[in-house]
Amino acid sequence: MTIHIFGIRHHGSGSARSLCQALEELRPDVILIEGPPEGEKLLSLVTADGMEPPVALLIYRPDSPQDCVYYPFAVFSPEWQGIKYGSINHIPVRFMDLPQTHRMGIINNQKDCEEQQEEKNQKEKKESETQNLQITQDPLGLIAQAAGYSDNEVKPYGYRERWWEHMVENRSNSVDLFTAILEVMTAARLELPPVNNPLEAKREAFMRQTIRNAQKQGFERIAVICGAWHAPALTKMPPVKEDAALLKGLPKIKVEVTWVPWTYGRLAYSSGYGAGIESPGWYDHLWEQQTQNNNTPSSVSIAWMTKVARLLREQDLDASSAHAIEAVRLADSLAALRNHPLPGLPELNEAAQTVFCFGSDLPMQLIHDKLIVGERLGQVPDNTPMVPLQQDVTRQQKRLRMSVTATEKTYDLDLRKENDLARSHLFHRLNILDIPWGILQKNYGKKGTFHEYWKVVWHPEFAVKLIEAGIWGNTLKDAATGLVWDTVQKAQELPILTHLLDKVILADLPQAVNHLMTKLENLAATTRDVTYLMSALPPLTNLMRYGSVRQTDTSAIADVVDGLVTRICIGLPSACTSLDEDAAALMYENIVKVNGAISLLQNPEYGTLWRQVLTRMADNPNLHGLIAGRCCRLLLDAGIFDAENSARRLGLALSTVTEPSQAGAWVEGFLKGSGLLLLHDDILWQVLDDWVSGLSEESFITLLPLLRRTFATFTTPERRQMGERARKGVGSKVENKTEDGNEINRENAALVLPIVQQLLGV
Repeated sequence: MTIHIFGIRHHGSGSARSLCQALEELRPDVILIEGPPEGEKLLSLVTADGMEPPVALLIYRPDSPQDCVYYPFAVFSPEWQGIKYGSINHIPVRFMDLPQTHRMGIINNQKDCEEQQEEKNQKEKKESETQNLQITQDPLGLIAQAAGYSDNEVKPYGYRERWWEHMVENRSNSVDLFTAILEVMTAARLELPPVNNPLEAKREAFMRQTIRNAQKQGFERIAVICGAWHAPALTKMPPVKEDAALLKGLPKIKVEVTWVPWTYGRLAYSSGYGAGIESPGWYDHLWEQQTQNNNTPSSVSIAWMTKVARLLREQDLDASSAHAIEAVRLADSLAALRNHPLPGLPELNEAAQTVFCFGSDLPMQLIHDKLIVGERLGQVPDNTPMVPLQQDVTRQQKRLRMSVTATEKTYDLDLRKENDLARSHLFHRLNILDIPWGILQKNYGKKGTFHEYWKVVWHPEFAVKLIEAGIWGNTLKDAATGLVWDTVQKAQELPILTHLLDKVILADLPQAVNHLMTKLENLAATTRDVTYLMSALPPLTNLMRYGSVRQTDTSAIADVVDGLVTRICIGLPSACTSLDEDAAALMYENIVKVNGAISLLQNPEYGTLWRQVLTRMADNPNLHGLIAGRCCRLLLDAGIFDAENSARRLGLALSTVTEPSQAGAWVEGFLKGSGLLLLHDDILWQVLDDWVSGLSEESFITLLPLLRRTFATFTTPERRQMGERARKGVGSKVENKTEDGNEINRENAALVLPIVQQLLGV
């Protein structure tokens, strides 16, 4: 009876390749792998159709899904290859790490203890900081430094990764590799004894107990696959009683387990994954090349530079075959100068940056994201255990022909098409559940409300969010409806409900709409704050315009809108009195939004009522200048005031009896956002010009920041034309000037007009 310890690096392609060779030579009777025993029941899915790594075992608490743990696997992970070898050769495979049912229980108890003994823990932490400083250092990093690898040589590629790659990943002969790893880690543990960590001690005790159980069951050749750091602790067994004492009375919590897709980005150390690696995409490349029958030392570099060239060409960057050949030669030369047998990733990066990128860092960032780290997203079989909500979302994704990838994809949805409308509903319902698979983009280039643009990227953590959202319902529609119901019950402010209604209408949740509308009507009837009413109107107006396109019934919204418009018009004049600068600015924005909403509704009764309120406010001499000026401008745009009337009001606002700050605010409210009115109306220009010219030096200096803020809202061509007109004098006509200030020859223009009309189809 023999026990063979294979100390590996998690997600090391060289470790995986050497392990496969060792298992072929050993032909073990059982394979024990560092992993969660709860996942053993799902190991049969590793070789099932549809299973494509990277994937992860997800272990979670059913009563609290956010308390979860991932065990990721890539195709080049040694553990994954060990599982596959056992499955294909019908060899029992068992996980031997401390079960998560106990680990989560320990962590849960620790949280309770920390709350009760916080002061004591802080004191012990301070006392042990100096003592533990050296022993908590990374052992692989120290070994790499001892071997002569420094961070300065290989930045930004970590020296520990560089050392491991040369010693293990690029190793062509794996004979005695695991014996050497065991010796190195044994020495490292002697020099750097593990920190007094009760959880780690329990983990290694459980691993040893699993080995003992395999021995009792009569297995002759036992293969043990574990992290290299644990290998020495599993070689020399302490007395059984010691391990039994460590594992006695462990707390226990119920957990569930499933497979979920994973990404190379989440395997990277930069993602926060403790056992992560710097370059998952590169390791995938090494595994792919090193497992090919025709693998040669140079094929790794050649194939890599081919991928780099292909990627750059896809981005319309210059990358020829000659570039690839020259880059391979340069990488080989760099490796030779550094006394390395083969080029590693640092040499390949330097060669690519020199030859392909001409020294620039920007293309290298693209190479890093797309190739070195990679964007691969795994898949799991259809018969993988899932909560009902996950199953429903998966069915809809397949029915709507929407691939789940970690690469950003754009969808241009035409809501007049049944399939696109269903896709839109799917995205909006997931967003209600805080699962932003799709992010809605602004609509550019196409007119009409029937177009939606979505940027879509799937992240592995969405699987956990789906499990969490399962408490609201077993289907996506039911879950989104359930969450809306709960939010409505707790909401006490009108804007929360109106913005939620916007989401619910877009997600096509009729039951939630009815419940929400009832609460909305009741809350609107009791709300006295006009600003709340004003902020609630625009979202409802936007919803009403979607009715015909989305095939949703918005008749109930019309009743609420009618009540809101009436209450706003009644309460707005009194709400606009005695406002300071900040309150006036906020009210200004609300008035602009409400005006746009009422214009969009195209209801004559609403329009008449709104214009009467604006007229009443424009005639109020005690109103803040910013609001009074905007009311006058809105009435001018609506045709209620003509240019002469507006100029008269502007003159009164800018008279000498008016405070300069109030006059400046009136100008800002009247002109903000558009200089065309001022450019093409000589009367308004004259009134404003006379006012500015008549300001005292002190008043001008005081008002200058306000005027600059107003004129900054004009477009660059508008400001240029204003400057030209001011330079030429009041009598100059902007209509007779081009943008560069030259005179317009009307006779020549008249000759061109017929041709322009033909081109425009007039």
